[in-house]
Amino acid sequence: MRAYVIETPGGPEQLVLHEIPTPEPVDGEVLIRVRAFGLNRSEWFTRRGDSPSVRFPRVLGIECVGEVVAAPGTDLDPGQRVAAMMGGMGRAYDGSYAEYTRVPRAHVFPLETSLDWAVLGALPEMLQTTNGSLVNGLEIERASTLLTLLIRGGTSSIGLTALALAKDAGLEVATTTRTSSKEALLRDAGADHVLVDDGALAPRVREVFEGGADRVLELIGATTLRDSLRCAAPGGIVCMTGILGGAWVVDGFEPMIDIPTGVKLTSYSGGSDDIAPEALQAFIERVEAGSLTPKLGPSWRFEELVEAHRAMDENRSNGKMVVLVG
Repeated sequence: MRAYVIETPGGPEQLVLHEIPTPEPVDGEVLIRVRAFGLNRSEWFTRRGDSPSVRFPRVLGIECVGEVVAAPGTDLDPGQRVAAMMGGMGRAYDGSYAEYTRVPRAHVFPLETSLDWAVLGALPEMLQTTNGSLVNGLEIERASTLLTLLIRGGTSSIGLTALALAKDAGLEVATTTRTSSKEALLRDAGADHVLVDDGALAPRVREVFEGGADRVLELIGATTLRDSLRCAAPGGIVCMTGILGGAWVVDGFEPMIDIPTGVKLTSYSGGSDDIAPEALQAFIERVEAGSLTPKLGPSWRFEELVEAHRAMDENRSNGKMVVLVG
């Protein structure tokens, strides 16, 4: 089979297309004919050498959609449509940047859908991460009253999906962009307030939401976390999910100073077990019915993966990018 193998971290050119043996599943594993996969910032970090637990050579890719080829010792049948995500894909073992991938059954989700591969391929990790951030990280379902939410990194695929799900849940949402040219995109997507992010949002957030935002979804990451903590109201929660800013570490972080009194700081980097198969199926049915419209970026052919990574390097996606394998 064809697969992109990365042997040395670095730029997009380190993703090299090879012919390698098709993996053979053992009991409890699922061999998937990959039809499409979404691109993720965690793969970008790994490609650059910023994921210290990943050993090379490696086939990257933390998610995919496709069809079951073989699934010995499991309840899945050949030909069944499935999604696979997380659980070490593309990190502890070879992932989805390939024509076939072998995944433990625990991380495979059977799907009933007629969505095109280009649309379906965008959904698994995007929906799982957004749902986990809002429900597990920010606890929006446990709130006794309707909440205000700040999404920092609003034009990313996760930011736009979070906006859709938050508005569906009845939240008042402010979201951010680094450029005024994208304000209309966010308002058209349903944002109540759009803020151009210059790195110091706290004063403006407190003008929009008296006392600060009840919840803050931090998708930029370590580079803006201190300011995001100051955007939160007393009793509020800040959840760091993204690393769009390109940094893992907050230099000189002083919790007693940087975390305002009464504000809770958490993070979300959960796995496939944070979303039930029934919940993922329900999300996909909403997309199919048109009641949930995640923001999709361009799709690429398998042979264009290197160029797709260049687009990710240059922040040219404007939505979730998908690679079609065939």
